[in-house]
Amino acid sequence: MAEQGLVVGGDGLARPAWAAYDPLLREYYDTEWGMPVRDERGLYERICLEAFQSGLSWATILRKRPAFRDAFDGFDPEAVALYGEADVRRLMSNEGIVRNGLKIRAAITNAAATVRLREQGGLAAFVWSFRPDSTPMPRTPEEIPTKSPESEALAAALKREGFVFVGPTTMFALMSAVGLVDVHLMGSHRRGSSGLWPA
Repeated sequence: MAEQGLVVGGDGLARPAWAAYDPLLREYYDTEWGMPVRDERGLYERICLEAFQSGLSWATILRKRPAFRDAFDGFDPEAVALYGEADVRRLMSNEGIVRNGLKIRAAITNAAATVRLREQGGLAAFVWSFRPDSTPMPRTPEEIPTKSPESEALAAALKREGFVFVGPTTMFALMSAVGLVDVHLMGSHRRGSSGLWPA
């Protein structure tokens, strides 16, 4: 299985190399990544974290996730939408999170956009309306797409609604993380685990 990009762990389960060694990444892969997220706060949080991850490793973001949640009021969109310059300064001085002014402001902008979307049925329904009719079936890491027509359409639609830092590649990562597509490698013990796509 090694040639397919999978590593069989001591527990006998096959995982991609990125999730095979670091206990935090393994736990995330085994319990969360690719599972359906259908609530507003959960999707808003993941949009924020995907933006903060840009240019960094996902392991870095996961390690800082508790600090992010504490700093951003548990990613409550209503609370974050009210943040002002004092909050930006507070967040920029918080060593527990990624201190990037553009990304911090994006989280605030996207909170306000999330609240506005409630008039159209909400963020969750909006994002899930871009679920494709089929999902990739990658056998190697190289076969995993980095974007799709649906992620391009989702990115464009979110931008029209006032969201920022939501490019097609970032949105494909989001779609993969929250179950809209299943990009677990064929042969991984997590393939098909969302219940939305066949193994």
